[in-house]
Amino acid sequence: MVMNNNHVDILVDDENWAKVTVISEARCAEVLNMVCDYLRKNQTSAKYDLQKNNRPIDITLNLSNAQTIQQLNAQFRNLDKPTNVLSFANIDSDDFELVSQQDERVFLGDIIMAWEVLFDEATQKQIPLEHHFMHLLVHGILHLLGFDHQTDDEAEVMESIEIVVLKQLNIDNPYI
Repeated sequence: MVMNNNHVDILVDDENWAKVTVISEARCAEVLNMVCDYLRKNQTSAKYDLQKNNRPIDITLNLSNAQTIQQLNAQFRNLDKPTNVLSFANIDSDDFELVSQQDERVFLGDIIMAWEVLFDEATQKQIPLEHHFMHLLVHGILHLLGFDHQTDDEAEVMESIEIVVLKQLNIDNPYI
């Protein structure tokens, strides 16, 4: 059974985010649903068993700025520079199974994005802000679900999922 009542809470810390017109909790939840639906159908790629444990998932999306994300990047990753997106998982795969058996909903974690970095990257790549935002959202969700890109194999798996989900949103492959 596919659960499509996942939820995304959005916190806005920088007024520049109003320029990205596709941002709404409903639209971001739709993207979360697409990622989860894909992983349910392709369970061999998933870090979490979303078929067996299909509780609704909640995440928080913090739309912030380069200064805030640089501080977080320095504090948690020892990289004193801004980045486009950071994800902070609330649970790991063992906790996911336990929480999804006990709780009505699973709070997966937080995603934070930096306005200036998103804007600069979209401008440099000559792509719509909305497309880059959606790509970073999918990327952040996958990190919360345990995916990473530290090795070439991990990156290939993660990027292939991103490409499929973005295609469903009519967004071109960001890696070509």
